[in-house]
Parts: sequence; structure tokens; C-alpha cells
Amino acid sequence: VQLEEYGGDSVQAGGSLRLSCAASGSTYSGNYCIGWFRQAPGKEREGVAIIDTNGRTNYADSVKGRFTISRDSALNIVYLQMNSLRPEDSAMYYCARTHGYWSSLPLAARAYTYWGQGTQVTVSS
Repeated sequence: VQLEEYGGDSVQAGGSLRLSCAASGSTYSGNYCIGWFRQAPGKEREGVAIIDTNGRTNYADSVKGRFTISRDSALNIVYLQMNSLRPEDSAMYYCARTHGYWSSLPLAARAYTYWGQGTQVTVSS
């Protein structure tokens, strides 16, 4: 499974960005979880938003009401719409997918097997 992220940029606080994650190379036809994580310098990687193959979602409390995860199953693309961005949202954002399915849609990075290279988001005040 290959994951490639797009859309990172530098924006002012209060602005918006949309990240995209293109998935390829999988022959697995079962359910799985896919989503977005972020890691700022000196901090641990944290889960931001997860979506499963049924469209169920899970969000970190810090982004609820501001970020929306969605997917285009036909194109194998997962999106993260980020609104009302804050300086504390600045980080490298990674797309990740599980091997198999977790009904809890975990935000813990250790549950995810496949990772992209990341895309940088910088929010200035």
C-alpha cells in the first residue's frame, strides 16, 4: 500500500487548507481505517481524524468542529478539510492506513501499518 499526501502549505491563522491522500497498490477488499495524523517538532505523533470504509469518522477533540475528513472511494482519495486554522495546528501531516479493521477507529498511531511521507502545514499568527 502506498500513500501520498498533497496540499500542505503556509497560511494565516483563521485560514483553510484541504489535504489529500492518494492510496494505491492495495488488493485488499475488506474494511479498514484510514486517516490523518500530525507531528510537530519535539512532540509525539497524534491522531487527527479517521474514516472507515463505511464512512464512520472519529476526530481528536482539538479539531472537532474545524476539520472534516471525507473520502472518494472511486478515486481512493481521502481528504482533510481544515478550517479556522490555528498556529498550534502547524505540523507535518501524515496519512496512514490500518492493516485490517478496527471498529473503534483508533487515533493511536500504533494501530496503523501504512504511512505516507507527510506534507507540511504551517499556520502563522
